[in-house]
Amino acid sequence: MNESIILLDRLHFAFNVIFHYLFPQLTMGLAFIIVVFKSIALYTKNEAYNRAVRFLIRLFAVNFVFGVVTGIPMEFVFGTNWAEFSRRTGGVIGNTLAMEGLFAFLLESAFLGILIFGEKRLAPVVHWFAALMVFIGTWLSGFFILATNAWMQHPVAYSIDGTGRFSITSLPEMLTNPWLFWQYLHNMNATLITASFVVASIGAFYLLSNKHIESARLYVRNAVIIAAVATVLQIFPFGDGEARQVFKHQPIKAAAMEGIFHTQKGAPFVLFGQPNMDTLTLDNPIVIPYADSLLVTGKMDGEIKGLSAFPKEDWPDSVPLVFYAFHAMVILGSLFALIMLTALFLLWRKKLFPSRWMLWTLMLSAPLPYLATISGWITTETGRQPWLVYGLMRTAEGASPHVSSGNILFTLLGFTFIYLLMGILFVTLVIRLITIGPPQESEPIKLTQEGE
Repeated sequence: MNESIILLDRLHFAFNVIFHYLFPQLTMGLAFIIVVFKSIALYTKNEAYNRAVRFLIRLFAVNFVFGVVTGIPMEFVFGTNWAEFSRRTGGVIGNTLAMEGLFAFLLESAFLGILIFGEKRLAPVVHWFAALMVFIGTWLSGFFILATNAWMQHPVAYSIDGTGRFSITSLPEMLTNPWLFWQYLHNMNATLITASFVVASIGAFYLLSNKHIESARLYVRNAVIIAAVATVLQIFPFGDGEARQVFKHQPIKAAAMEGIFHTQKGAPFVLFGQPNMDTLTLDNPIVIPYADSLLVTGKMDGEIKGLSAFPKEDWPDSVPLVFYAFHAMVILGSLFALIMLTALFLLWRKKLFPSRWMLWTLMLSAPLPYLATISGWITTETGRQPWLVYGLMRTAEGASPHVSSGNILFTLLGFTFIYLLMGILFVTLVIRLITIGPPQESEPIKLTQEGE
């Protein structure tokens, strides 16, 4: 297979999936926050929470629509650009992808209509139940998609016939893939971080603008609490558990992530550095001595295998990209914890709302979780190369044999233009939503007023 075709196929899929995932990562996290707001409103009878959550539901609906529109082409890209992969693995991944559409998406879609249009027609507890079902549907959707990816990362419960086709041998075993546990927790917790930062950012914007103060305080207060917990969990145990299974099952990816070119005992954790592929060293490294060995093996002198211990044809084709993406994710994740723990401390001291510097920080931080998530998925997928199904099927084997590079480039340019227009439309709608804001409170509260 021509290498330029494989590269274009990968770029095409990467562009589609990155743009698509900008939307579900917010809807999945926002679904949880909506349930929190509806639960508090139902329990306390505080109408302020109902007023505030109506805006979040509208924001969810806009993201949901764009997620659906950008998600549908993904199914076609499998068939057009990765026909051989679809033919050979369809007997396995077709199960989880079908379950996502038939069960999770149907559940989410049906109850979303009730959530949007049913508040004045249904009892409060029924409307709360609709929010709960939307949350379950979105997180169940994430589960089936991640179960598909987990099988590609760590294949289980399969058989291969004489033509190279994969078949599933046990659906329960596939759905309980050990890789899936930490991947699901790490990914879904990341959606909470994204949604919390977005909600806190909107609330901070309103507070700084002295608008919608009642709802804004609810957004900031609840989002900061959720994000403070989620950012800590993302580092430990979720991030730690995900990293440990990469070292265990995909040591080549792990070595690329950490910039370890040669097997060593007492390996340091690299904070910064530049991989030099000519000398197979890190230039200008800043490290924490022995930290990598301690984190992975539990011993200061634990041995970590380097890239040179494995055949070069099994290395990721862009070790520097894996290294930089992983470190960008780690640095941003640490920054998130610092921001939100500081905000939580100010909230506890009843100084958050008058602290304009912190509100500016919250408002401007909204894009950062998206960058961290993209970096994480680049690490995951680029680090898995050169495999589509780890250890069993190489990427070059999965491309469509009868699609030319010109065809792929044409559709890539077409998608780029269409998604550019969609991106402009999405930003316009979100700005419009934020400008309108949540329903007006009966009595405005000044930003300078102290207290929570």
